[in-house]
Amino acid sequence: MTLNITISLMEQIGDLAKRAGKEIMKIYETDFAVEAKADESPVTLADQIAEELIIRGIRERLTSAYPIIGEEAFAAGKAPEIGSGPFWLVDALDGTKSFIQKNHEFTVNIALIETGKPVLGVVHAPALGDSYWGSRSGAFAEHAGEGTRTIKCRLPAEDGQVVVASRNHRSPELEEYIAGLHVKSSASAGSSLKFCLVATGAADIYPRLGRTMEWDIAAGHAVLAAAGGSVRKIDDTAMTYGKPGFENPHFIARGLEAPVADA
Repeated sequence: MTLNITISLMEQIGDLAKRAGKEIMKIYETDFAVEAKADESPVTLADQIAEELIIRGIRERLTSAYPIIGEEAFAAGKAPEIGSGPFWLVDALDGTKSFIQKNHEFTVNIALIETGKPVLGVVHAPALGDSYWGSRSGAFAEHAGEGTRTIKCRLPAEDGQVVVASRNHRSPELEEYIAGLHVKSSASAGSSLKFCLVATGAADIYPRLGRTMEWDIAAGHAVLAAAGGSVRKIDDTAMTYGKPGFENPHFIARGLEAPVADA
């Protein structure tokens, strides 16, 4: 069984992400507690409630046929076997550090994976009121209730690339990589919003030379790919999903690339 990935399905997933976002914002506006998971990363009640809502919504409203890998369930040792078929990746609160710091750059990420590729992705930033969708049907964005529009990547300008990098995960290795680029300007952003900045043409490249998990990037990857961009490993091979342990290698997310002139 394969889901028919339509605009309607993207909208359903988007609505589910927005419902989760509303629950997240209820907690965001309180003096919430912060706990530590086994890997010492932070977790809040918002992470847990939003993930439960999304998983229940997929099961009851869409399909019960595909496994769902949620970040919090995985951390608790409750992840199902994914097999070789399609599966969902859910990061119900990507950018927990931003959430804790009362920085608005956190997102709800939902992606569908098929044959190792993200074929549908939704990124919703509840504190900003922004949403992004991507699939074979196209790439779309909605900014603070202004209505939905199509989005696409751009070619870098001749005077250099706009680089976007992680706000909370900078490293000497990353700074060295950026120093080797023809950079016009650089910016920092939290969560999967970095993919969306490239997908909308607000930035040209997002290098990530640090640890990430598949649920962190799959939805953003789907949006970027639908907008004409790419996510590839440092060795320029394709980023795939369903890897043992769900951990990603370093990667580079790019918008459009200028064709190489013949010698």
